[in-house]
Amino acid sequence: MKTLYLDCSMGAAGDMLAAALLELQPDPAAATAELNALGLDGVEFVREPVTRCGIAATHLSVRVNGEEEVPDHSNPLNHPAHLDHPAHPAHPDHLDHHHHAHRSLADIFGVIDGLRFMPKVVENARAVYSLLAAAEGRAHGCSVDLVHFHEVGALDAVADIVACCFLMDSLAPEKIVASPVHVGFGSVRCAHGTLPVPAPATAFLLEGVPAYSDGITRGELCTPTGAALLRHFVSEFGPMPLMRVAAIGHGAGMKDFPRANVVRALLGEGDLSATGGVAVEEVLEIACNIDDMTGEDLAFAAEEVRAAGALDVWMQPALMKKGRPGTIFLALCDAARRDAVVAAVLRHTTTLGVRETRVGRTILSRGEEVVATPLGDLRRKVAEGNGIVRAKFEHDDLAAAARARGVSLAEARALAKAAERR
Repeated sequence: MKTLYLDCSMGAAGDMLAAALLELQPDPAAATAELNALGLDGVEFVREPVTRCGIAATHLSVRVNGEEEVPDHSNPLNHPAHLDHPAHPAHPDHLDHHHHAHRSLADIFGVIDGLRFMPKVVENARAVYSLLAAAEGRAHGCSVDLVHFHEVGALDAVADIVACCFLMDSLAPEKIVASPVHVGFGSVRCAHGTLPVPAPATAFLLEGVPAYSDGITRGELCTPTGAALLRHFVSEFGPMPLMRVAAIGHGAGMKDFPRANVVRALLGEGDLSATGGVAVEEVLEIACNIDDMTGEDLAFAAEEVRAAGALDVWMQPALMKKGRPGTIFLALCDAARRDAVVAAVLRHTTTLGVRETRVGRTILSRGEEVVATPLGDLRRKVAEGNGIVRAKFEHDDLAAAARARGVSLAEARALAKAAERR
C-alpha cells in the first residue's frame, strides 16, 4: 500500500506541506512549472533550496504580483514560525490589497473552479476551504455564508492549498498518516487583534486530532491552512507506521528555530502483506495505583475493564507510601475505547484518578481457525509475521472437551496437538 507519512513535530503550514510534497515528486522542477501553469492570475511559485539546522530543504514561496508574503514579527511576544497570511497592521479590518482580497467562500470557489485542474483536485481544494470556512464561522460566531477570509482567504493561501491538492493528487498515496501536531505556544497577531496560539480557527480544525505544545517553542507552528489540509487528507494520526521508505521531502518554514523548522514527508510502501504480516499501531496505556482493594475485587475489576473494550489488563505489585503493599492496575486500549475503559477503571476500582500514556506496539497478524480433532471441532488462534508462526488452541474449548470426555486438560491438549500435527 502506497503510504505517506507527515512528520508535524514542528507544526504545519500550507507552504511547508506543499514544499515537502514537491520534494517527493520525480521531477520537482517540472512539477513547479505545472503549478505555474494552473492559471492563478498574478501568482508565481518559486522553488528555493534552503537549510534549516543543517538539513537541506525546500521553501516554496508564493509571489503575488511579484511580491512574497512576509510574516509580521513586530510584536516581541509573537514570533510566528510561518504565518500563512498576516493582516496589514495599519488596516485591521481590511487586508493589503496587493496581497489580499476580502473574499467570501463563494469568491474562493470561483477562483478554484477557474483553474486548470483535474476534477479531483478541484474537489479537494473546495473541501479544504469548506473546512476553513466552518472553523472561521465557529471562531467568529457567524454562519459560513458570512465568513470573509482574512489570513486564509488571499491569493497566496489559495496557492498553498491548490498546490498541496495538486501535488497530493500527483503522488496518489493510498494511505496518509501524520504525527501528533505541534502547535507551539504564545500569541499571534491577525486582522482581529492578538490571539492565543493555537488560533481559534486552528483549534477548531484540530478537534479530535492529537496535538500538543512543548512549552518551549514560542510561535504559531500550525496555521489554519495547515490544520485544514491535515484534517482533510490525513486518515490516521500517530507514530510512523511500518513502511519501506522510497522518498523523503523536507518543506521549510520561513523562520529559524533551534530545532529544524520543517515538515518532513516520507513516501513508501506500507502494505501489511509486504512487510511480513507485522503492524505498528498506537494505543493508550491507562494506569492507576491502588492499595485498598482485595485480590478478588481487583480480579473482578479487571474482568469489567476488559468487557469495556480494553485490549489487555494486568496488575503489578508495588510498594506504596508508608511501606504499604499495593498494586499498579494497567489497561491497554485504542483511542476509540478510551472513554469507556477509563470509566470502567474509575467505576470498578477505588482509585481517585488515572494517568494515560500513548505507546506504540508492534503486533503480528492474527486470526482464528477451526481444527477437527478426536475431541470434536476446536478453535485455534494463529499469529504470524516476520517468519514467525504461532498457534494455540482456545483454552475454553479444550476445557469443555476435557470435561465432556472425562480426561485431564493436559490429555485433551495432547490429543488436540496430535490431530494438529496430522
